[in-house]
Amino acid sequence: MYEHRSKPLLPRAEFYRRVARSFALGMSVAAGSLAIGMLGYHHFEKMGWIDSYVNASMILSGMGPVGNLTTDGGKIFAGSYALFSGLAFITSIGIIFTPIYHRFMHKFHLEDTENDEEKD
Repeated sequence: MYEHRSKPLLPRAEFYRRVARSFALGMSVAAGSLAIGMLGYHHFEKMGWIDSYVNASMILSGMGPVGNLTTDGGKIFAGSYALFSGLAFITSIGIIFTPIYHRFMHKFHLEDTENDEEKD
């Protein structure tokens, strides 16, 4: 998917398309994680969809739950979902920023190679 360091830098238009695809994939991971949380709160705690959304989005963003948890299943789900959310958030950020980091490193290596060739 990414060009080798010996290849030329990707044109900007293609780079922007790559960033857009990564952004869409990262947001899909976040949206899927939010959907899992909403379904869990709705099922285990019998919350309405709005309350499920608020609780799931707050945990996914790292803020913590808003509503009181009353069932053992809901408490186990909330704890598990909180652990999952941390990993899902880090994964989505990694997916989004990977093409930017790759371009930076690729450009750095190209400049490094050019400097080595000038010394010879």
